[in-house]
Amino acid sequence: MNDIQHTVQQTIDQLIDSGAERGLQVAVHRHGELIVDAVGGMATGDRPVTSDTLFHVTSTAKGVASTVLHTLVADGLLGYDTPVVELWPEYGVNGKDRTTVRDVLTHSAGVPAVPVGTTTDDLCDWDKMCGLVAGATPWWEPGSRTGYHPQTYGFLIGEIVRRATGNTISEETRRRVAEPLGVEAELFFAVPRRELGRVAHHTQPDGMHLTLEMATQMAETVPFFRVLDGWTAAPLGALPDADFCNRVDVLTSEIPAGGVVSARGIATMYAALLGPVNGVRLLSGARLREVASVVVSGPDAVLGFPAKRGLGFDIGFAGPLDSPTLFGMAGSGGTAAYADPETGVAIAVAKNRVTAGDYTAFTAISSAVAKSL
Repeated sequence: MNDIQHTVQQTIDQLIDSGAERGLQVAVHRHGELIVDAVGGMATGDRPVTSDTLFHVTSTAKGVASTVLHTLVADGLLGYDTPVVELWPEYGVNGKDRTTVRDVLTHSAGVPAVPVGTTTDDLCDWDKMCGLVAGATPWWEPGSRTGYHPQTYGFLIGEIVRRATGNTISEETRRRVAEPLGVEAELFFAVPRRELGRVAHHTQPDGMHLTLEMATQMAETVPFFRVLDGWTAAPLGALPDADFCNRVDVLTSEIPAGGVVSARGIATMYAALLGPVNGVRLLSGARLREVASVVVSGPDAVLGFPAKRGLGFDIGFAGPLDSPTLFGMAGSGGTAAYADPETGVAIAVAKNRVTAGDYTAFTAISSAVAKSL
C-alpha cells in the first residue's frame, strides 16, 4: 500500500471508529493516475462499502451536469452566450427572454425557487418541473446577480441538454462522459433499477431534522429559506435529507441537481477534465481554463454568503486543498468533488451520513491528502 493510500485509509477508519461517519468512499487522482481508492464502514446494516458502492451525493453531482453541457459547447451544439429561448422557446416569458446559457451556468438566471408546496413527488416529474421553471418569474434580472439555484439548476441544465440533443441528460452523461472513461456503472442521475442493490442506505445524525417552525424562523434571516410570491429556494417538502436520498423514486428519476455516484466515478471525471485518463480527455486545456476561472463573484443572493463561480463550478473551497484554481462542487450532505489544474489533483468523497452543511470528513481527508502530497 502506498503512503497516501495508507494515510487516507487511516483517516477513514478514524472517522468510522469515532462514530462520526457510517460509510465512506474516497478517490484521488493525480495527473490522471488513481493514487487513492479507499473505503470504510457500512453501506447498509450488513453490507460493507466497496469501491463501486453508489451514494446519493446531492449537489456534488452538479459538476457532472455542467461537464455534460460543456461537451455540447465543445461540439458546437450551442454556445455559452446562446439565449436559452433559442433552445427552449417556452422559457422566454416573464422577463427571461435574454437569459443565456452562461447565466444558467453561473447561477445568475434568477430562477432559484420552486413553489412553496413543491414535494419530492413533484421533483420526480420532469415535465412538471420544467414547466414550472419555464413559467417562473425571476427574482432578479437575469445576469445581474448570482444566487445559488438548489434544484432548478438541474432542470435548467438537463432541459437545455435535451433540447440541444434530443436525449435526456442521463443518456448524454453515459455517452459523453461515463462510457468513454469506463465508469458507466458508477455515474448516474437516474439509477437503473437493476443497480439499486448497490446504493448505500443514508442516515441522518440525531438532531438534524428541519422542522416547519425552524424553517419559518430561518426564513426571516437566511435568504435560502425566504418566500417570494409563494416561491422558495428551499421547499420544506423536498429537502434532500436522508429519507429523500433513500427514496427509490428519487434514485431512479432524473433530478440532476443531485446524482448517484461512486467517489471513484466522479473523481475520474474530474481527472479527465484536467488531462487524459486512459487516453480520454473531456475538455481541451483552453476550454478548461475558461470554465474553471472566476466568472462571477460577490454576495450570493440566495445563500447570503460570498461566492466565486466559474461556468458550472464553484471556485475554491475552504480547507487544506483550497487554492485560487480549485474548482468543483460540494453537496449539502457533506460530500464533495474538486480538482486543481495547478496540482493535477482530483478528489472525491462520498458518504452515507447526511451531515447537512458539515464537511468535517472532507476536511479531514483533504488534510491527509495535502500532507501526503
